[in-house]
Amino acid sequence: MAGRYDPNPFDEGADDVNPFADQGKGTGKSNYTGGSFYTSSVPSAPNSRLSPLPHEPADFYNGSVDIPLDSASDLKKRERELQAREADLKKREEIVRRKEEAAARAGIVLEEKNWPPFFPIIHHDVANEIPVHLQRLQYVAFTTYLGLVFCLFWNIIATTAAWISGEDPKIWFLAIIYFILGVPLAYVLWYRTLYRNFRNESAFRFGWFFLFYILHIGFVIFAAVAPPVVFKGKSLAGILPAVDLIGDQAIVGIFYFIGFGLFCCEALLSVWVIQQVYMYFRGSGQAAEMRRSGGR
Repeated sequence: MAGRYDPNPFDEGADDVNPFADQGKGTGKSNYTGGSFYTSSVPSAPNSRLSPLPHEPADFYNGSVDIPLDSASDLKKRERELQAREADLKKREEIVRRKEEAAARAGIVLEEKNWPPFFPIIHHDVANEIPVHLQRLQYVAFTTYLGLVFCLFWNIIATTAAWISGEDPKIWFLAIIYFILGVPLAYVLWYRTLYRNFRNESAFRFGWFFLFYILHIGFVIFAAVAPPVVFKGKSLAGILPAVDLIGDQAIVGIFYFIGFGLFCCEALLSVWVIQQVYMYFRGSGQAAEMRRSGGR
């Protein structure tokens, strides 16, 4: 077995030298070669120093900072503008409040358009403006208004089918005129009149409602029959044109029969509404008040 301390197998035969021995004091050199992996001598570094950079004083106190001198005046100017706008808004709010108070004292209700919800074109708020005992009747009257709109719209469809089948195109243009005139006039002349009457209970508005609603009932009954005496032949989808068309043009005749049924339902529901309104008008004492007012 080899000794505990074997010689370095990589040593090329150099003499054992203690590398930590101070054999060259004061010379700055070492005599230890360290074999082929160590240089025989290390030259001492030259005794040189880097020259210091020139002194540059830190200019902390002598530097200048550009501060706009008009910042304070700009803030005051903006503050004055905001105060002026605020005063103008308060003035406008006061004007609007006075107008609302004057309208309330005069009994005028500011109506905001809220129906239909997706595209408001009319004011309709039965739940909050109409008395509870009249709300059901008001809703049924509104149903007759929507029914008239649907009847006139279906009349356009029926006359369009008749026009495509070879009928005179004038009937289609007349159906468009019925729709354009009938829908807004019905709302203004009798539905809005009834709505405001139930909201304010005015005797004179009852009279206007009865007048125009009777005209409405007369029109839907005439449209259900559709005699060719006043309106152009088949411009209304009634029973007479339906019978005339069912033989040669069955599909168009069916469209006209559907229109006849719609006008009949509208007429029956409208008759019920005017009966109920008249019963309320008589029972609430409005008729006697109207007679007294007319006698003065």
